[in-house]
Amino acid sequence: MSISRSSLHAAAVATAVVSLGLTAPQASAVNAAEILGVRVSASADAGTHAIAAADPQAVQAAANLCGSGYSLNYAERLPDERRFGTLFTYENGRNSVCAIFDNNLGVRKYMKLKLCDNRVNGVCKTDEGNFTQYAGPVRITSDAAQCSKVTAIMKDSASSNVAIIDRVTTATHCN
Repeated sequence: MSISRSSLHAAAVATAVVSLGLTAPQASAVNAAEILGVRVSASADAGTHAIAAADPQAVQAAANLCGSGYSLNYAERLPDERRFGTLFTYENGRNSVCAIFDNNLGVRKYMKLKLCDNRVNGVCKTDEGNFTQYAGPVRITSDAAQCSKVTAIMKDSASSNVAIIDRVTTATHCN
C-alpha cells in the first residue's frame, strides 16, 4: 500500500500538533522498538530514535511509501535542527534499502534523491523534480545494498547554483 503526497502532508500537520503537545499524553507514548507499527532497526542511532519519537506520523507515512517489511534505519533533519527536509532510510533485510526525502517547507522546491549500492560503477536509483511534499521512494535490492550511499539535494530550482540542502551519507550501517 502506498500513501499519497497529500496524506504525507497531512501526517506532517498532525505531527506539528503532536510536537506542540496538544494531544493526550498517551498519544505520545513510544515503544523504542516500534513506532506506530513501523519497526526501528536495532542499528538505528540515538538521533534516529529521537526523530522517530518526535515525529511518529512522518516515520509511518514514509515507511508506507517504501512498502511492507521495511524497518527504519536512519533519519536526519536537514540541513540541521531547522528541518527544511528530513531524510529517511529503511531496510528490509540486508539486501533491500529504501529512501524518502521529505520536504518540510511546504512549498515547491527542486529535490533530488539518489540511492547507490556500494559497488564501483554500481546501481543507482534517482527521483528528482519539483516537489511540495517529498522525493522518492527510491529502492535498491541487491547483494550490495548494505553500506549504500544516499544523496539528498534541495534547491529553489533545478538551475539554481545554491543548494538549501546538499547531504551525502550512507543509507545503512556499514559492517
